[in-house]
Amino acid sequence: MTRIVFAGGGTGGHLYPGIAIARALVAARSTIEPFFVGARRGIERDVLPKTEFPHVLLDLHPLYRSAVWNNYKTVIGAAGAWRHIGDMVRHDRPAVVVGTGGYAAGIMMAYGVLHGIPLVQQVGDSHPGLTARTFSRWSYEIYLNFPEASRALRSHHQGSLIDTGAPIEPPPDPRPNKGAARTRWGFPPTGGHVLLVYGGSQGSLAINRAVASWIDRGLPDDVYVIWGTGRGTHSQFARYDGGRVCVRDYLSPVSDAYAAADLAVARAGAMTTAELFAWCIPAVLIPLPTAAADHQTTNAVTLEQAGAAVHIPQSQLTAERLDSTLRNLLGNEAELRRLSDGAARRARPHAAAAIAQHILHVVDRA
Repeated sequence: MTRIVFAGGGTGGHLYPGIAIARALVAARSTIEPFFVGARRGIERDVLPKTEFPHVLLDLHPLYRSAVWNNYKTVIGAAGAWRHIGDMVRHDRPAVVVGTGGYAAGIMMAYGVLHGIPLVQQVGDSHPGLTARTFSRWSYEIYLNFPEASRALRSHHQGSLIDTGAPIEPPPDPRPNKGAARTRWGFPPTGGHVLLVYGGSQGSLAINRAVASWIDRGLPDDVYVIWGTGRGTHSQFARYDGGRVCVRDYLSPVSDAYAAADLAVARAGAMTTAELFAWCIPAVLIPLPTAAADHQTTNAVTLEQAGAAVHIPQSQLTAERLDSTLRNLLGNEAELRRLSDGAARRARPHAAAAIAQHILHVVDRA
């Protein structure tokens, strides 16, 4: 068996790409054994035990920029993690380390660099994070969701910056029938438009409040809404469920919503936008303003400039602004088609399989 270590996490955007790539690697070559290294305090604590992959969760912490006195936790956790990784590598040395970003990736990637283990990265955002930028110069290959990210990365390996798109679960082929998908949500199979509101797996209170106020103003004719509120705030908005609005705490599988949707209101995370565009769904993007280095705003601006989305800063998100934007889009089929075509141009539904092949070439060369 050939072990490949995946290092990354903290958030879903740094974990789920690794899982998608790992599954594509196993599908391509049965002798590959993916192994995940993550943080005890990240989303991987809940997600990885439900997967088929062996893993270890370490006492890793981010850099505390606004509370620098807490950085002693980062230093102590890193020292303990380094020792644990050393014991693990001596027992079973990996052929490659795959970094998927976030604070949970740094120590494992540093260990790989210092001990001569080939390093590759998957970079999800248009403005790469600190970990991705730091280790770009030692990475054999870097797989980009946004080709624009190459401006911030430095690699010593020629041709190492590869535009692959984000590794996601691709839409089924053939695509589900849209009329049947709408019917499953209790909507008529034809006529009008279906709007998907999706603030990510945890939901977005800011988006939820704006959407609730927008509905209170009077839902436009022939508009149907699939609204994933997130579990934490579902009770505040459950009363809107009924008629032309379906309110759910969590959209699972989210593909059922994608199959029915004509337009989305969503955050601007790398995985969310990659999934929407794989389904050719244009989006009104409201970036999370507290995201690291404000990378979601960079994502949203980049995608708006590419003709795939409309950007509304959260500071400008009101029921009035949302109503005006949605009515202009839903009342203009030509504009919806233009955005849908832009989304299709950005789509890379088979990115995970493509990245897996690149990694296997690195393994074989190593």
